[in-house]
Parts: sequence; structure tokens; C-alpha cells
Amino acid sequence: MGMRYHSRRYGKGPRQVLAIHCTLAHSGAWRGLADAMGAGLTINAYDMPSHGKSPDWDGTGDLHDLVTAWGHDMLSEPMDVIGHSFGAIVALRLAAEAPARVRSLTLIEPVAFAFVAADDPAKVEEYRQRNLEFDAAMQAGDKMQAARSFNRNWGNGVPWDQIPEQTRQYMADRIEFVAGSAPAVQRDSIGLLKPGALDVIKCPVLLIEGDQSDGTIAAANSAIQRRIPQAERVVLEGAGHMAPITHPKKVATEIRRFLDAV
Repeated sequence: MGMRYHSRRYGKGPRQVLAIHCTLAHSGAWRGLADAMGAGLTINAYDMPSHGKSPDWDGTGDLHDLVTAWGHDMLSEPMDVIGHSFGAIVALRLAAEAPARVRSLTLIEPVAFAFVAADDPAKVEEYRQRNLEFDAAMQAGDKMQAARSFNRNWGNGVPWDQIPEQTRQYMADRIEFVAGSAPAVQRDSIGLLKPGALDVIKCPVLLIEGDQSDGTIAAANSAIQRRIPQAERVVLEGAGHMAPITHPKKVATEIRRFLDAV
């Protein structure tokens, strides 16, 4: 297991949910969604390495392996699993590795770029072009500029200069996490694209995206849906990549409807 992670719970209901946050956030990002989900649930969330109150990733080993290992530890019984962005890729892997412990799977804005590369290479090239500034900043060692570029592409729309300085520094200090996640997200180092890897997922699956999101996300959900035939897909009007934070009630309404049918 290695480092001990920090976790928190929302609610006291009998139905157990595991929620995995996005890059540069923390488990507290689920508070609004948890409040909007209503009674009957306990939402269990953990801080990924270098996020929130969990210890920093020391750069050794595979980052996705570590985040997933913590997820397996939290997944102590059959749960409804929800993941957002990078957290959605972790959630998808958990469902593939422990299908008996995943009662249902909700993927919000999954950054499944390796899936897009396999199915729609032109969309990946669009994504690469949009991220040239981020790549250049990382190569130059300018973490603050890299965080600014990353936030512009994947944030909630708040201009960088209006974000509190402490939050900007939080993101800059953790921007190496993005590079650490690249093997899994962009090159499928975790093997989810291998033939039959997702066939074991028989539980109900919900794919959520915002209609204001990067087109790569729509392509990612399409690619996942092709591999998981029972997956249902929902597009949220007016929402972008950070929908669980910017539109928690809309997201909660769809997830609650989904869970009530499971």
C-alpha cells in the first residue's frame, strides 16, 4: 500500500459510494455534489497523492498504480463508484480489476485520451495542439505558467488572475502530477484497451459530459460506450469539464436517477 492517504465521508446513509476526484482538486471537491445527492448515501472520498491532505507522490513507481491501489483499499465492499476526469480513469480501472465490488460506475468527463487515439486520432491531434503552451511551460520548468495553461484548458472558467493566490500556488505545486498521469491517460500503460479488458464490466454504467467541454471528452465517452455496450450517456446543458463543482445539482440529479434504477 505504501503511503497512507487521507479520506473523508459525506452523509450517513446505508448505500456506500466511492468518489474519486480530478487532478489538482481534493476530496473536498465532492461536498456540493454530496449535499445535492440527498439522503440514503455515504460518499467515501480520498485525496490522491500530492492532493489535499494526502502525502506527496515521491516520483517513484507508477502514479496510476498508486492511486488505484488506494481506491482498491477504499473499495472494501460493493459500492457505487464515481470518478471525475483523471479520477474517472481510476474508477474505470477499478471496475475492470474488481467488478464484483463495483455495483455501478459513473464516469464524469473521463480524460480517456488513449481511447480517443485508438478510435479518432484527429481529435487527439486537436487536443495536442491546444496543449502546446502547457507542454512548453513544463519543458521550461515554469510550473506556474503550466498551471495557468492547464487551468485555462480544464478549469471551471474563472480567469487565472481572479483565482486566489493560495489556490494558484496549490495547482502549480502539483502540476507534475499531470506529467505523471500521462502514461495511463495518453498511452494506456494500464492496459484498458487490451482486447477483452473491459468485457468484465457488467454493472450499469453512466457517462456524463458537459456540452461546453472540449470535444475530446465527447470522443472519449463515445469510445468507452463502444466498449461497454450497456453504458448510458448524458450530456449536461451549459456545463463544462468541472461540472461536479460548477453544476453539482445537475450532476446529482442524473446520478441519483441512475442509482435509483440500479
